[in-house]
Amino acid sequence: MNVLSDDSPFIALIDDDGHSAHLLTRMLLAHGAPDVRHFDTAEAGEDFLSITLADTGLEWPGLVIVDLKAHSGANLEFVARKQALLRQKGIPLAVMMQPTDRAGRQALQDAGASVVFFRQAELSAYRHEAASIVSFWARHQRLDAVGM
Repeated sequence: MNVLSDDSPFIALIDDDGHSAHLLTRMLLAHGAPDVRHFDTAEAGEDFLSITLADTGLEWPGLVIVDLKAHSGANLEFVARKQALLRQKGIPLAVMMQPTDRAGRQALQDAGASVVFFRQAELSAYRHEAASIVSFWARHQRLDAVGM
């Protein structure tokens, strides 16, 4: 695995559906997000995070978005495994998932997700959700990430 470091801010997107990742990336960039680095499996995302966050000389993601569809509990399992490391490093963890009830969202937040966003079938609703993700990223930047 190659780990790139150009000290530019970025969002790490862990999404096991290439088409979905492409659409979300395009929408995030259209709303002013920084570079989006896509990892196509939970394992690839976890490997990247482990290597990157172990090295203070590398640029860390400003946000990690998880949108796993391998099975119904894939997002929850990922959050449970990685939330402690991400929280320790000050990196918010967002989950993108099918719309669910309050209990479903609360389970992810109880497991350590910073925020839960929903996949939207209607284009204007999807744009709104992408804009909300970018806004969340912007509000949660580390001071060193913005030159302070």
